[in-house]
Amino acid sequence: MQNYNKKVILKKGKDFPVKNKHLWIFSGAIERAEPYENGEILKVYSSNNEFLGHGYFNSKTTIAGRMLNFSSEDPMTSIKKNINTAVKLRSQLMEGKNTNAYRLINGENDNMPGLIADIYNDILVIQISTVGMDKIKPVVIDSLIDLFGKNITIYERSTMPARRIDGLKDFEGFINGEKKQRTQILENGIKFEVDVAEGQKTGFFLDMREMRSLIGGLSRNKKVLNCFSYSGGFSLYALKGGASYVTSVEISEQANQLSKMNFELNGYDHNKNKIVTQDVFEFLKKDELNYDIVILDPPAFAKKKQDIDNATRKYIELNKLALSKMKPGSILLTCSCSYYMDEESFDKVIKRAGVDTNRDIRLLSKHRMAQDHAINIYNTEFDYLKSRLLYII
Repeated sequence: MQNYNKKVILKKGKDFPVKNKHLWIFSGAIERAEPYENGEILKVYSSNNEFLGHGYFNSKTTIAGRMLNFSSEDPMTSIKKNINTAVKLRSQLMEGKNTNAYRLINGENDNMPGLIADIYNDILVIQISTVGMDKIKPVVIDSLIDLFGKNITIYERSTMPARRIDGLKDFEGFINGEKKQRTQILENGIKFEVDVAEGQKTGFFLDMREMRSLIGGLSRNKKVLNCFSYSGGFSLYALKGGASYVTSVEISEQANQLSKMNFELNGYDHNKNKIVTQDVFEFLKKDELNYDIVILDPPAFAKKKQDIDNATRKYIELNKLALSKMKPGSILLTCSCSYYMDEESFDKVIKRAGVDTNRDIRLLSKHRMAQDHAINIYNTEFDYLKSRLLYII
């Protein structure tokens, strides 16, 4: 057991969130701290000297501290316990699901701030975004190897902007096991080829699993348009659900090649459907939308807070383009993964687009969270996905 003797004292009134199990400590909440190296673990005390737990700290960032526990337990013991708890939860959730790709560790939501871990069949991908978690990485890797075996392939893909804000350089590479970057996964029995080094996020959009299932259940005998289709996730769920025809639109030729491969893996002829390499905005401007279901799942338009005004305009334009051409009685699934656009703002976008196109719209359902992306109720900032399933009259 290490000794963590250095202390940080929080300001009166600013210690309330930590007392209520929020993992973040903003720089303005700190009354005083003993000198420390960035990433070092400190003991955290309230303004009246009540011990609150342990956290790692970085003087360079607005979020100066991130809690690792709320007890006197050795932080490394807490780290190992939190990893075991997170993996056990996913094992329970995925049992019998015919799925071997899912999120294992979801950062703050699993009391592991700065760490993401996803499993893709026989490859484990990790992302580390903070200097504090980077210092703990050897303990994390050892714990994962204990759980998955010494031969498990572990690939680190730490290239997020948040990492650079924290004072870390990007890092990509294999850190355990066989050096292979491609594998074939199953998601609800559907096969996908995943490239963990070149694919989006850690290789695949695992967080939209439940929304893909929702579309699959609505697609029988329907014509479906999948915009921003990436590797064909929604398209394949629609075909499995009995869609009569699917059009997939994606600007990346590389992604479309992967989509064609995934069609073939599942026994579908991509030549009998349509895979279009084009900017979605241009496609929607030119083509008629004679579809029963339209899916708009764009990349994040607001990647930083300053982007929100421009992103709002783009979301409105995108939804207007679809709504202006969709036939009465059709269904629109429209989504946003922009962290800086909250649910209220996204709903305003949809209303604005509906008013501007003079469409009568009914809300059928809101986003269905993939349960492996469970949210810590004390840190709801990470509930970033918004989806609305709409009936267009």
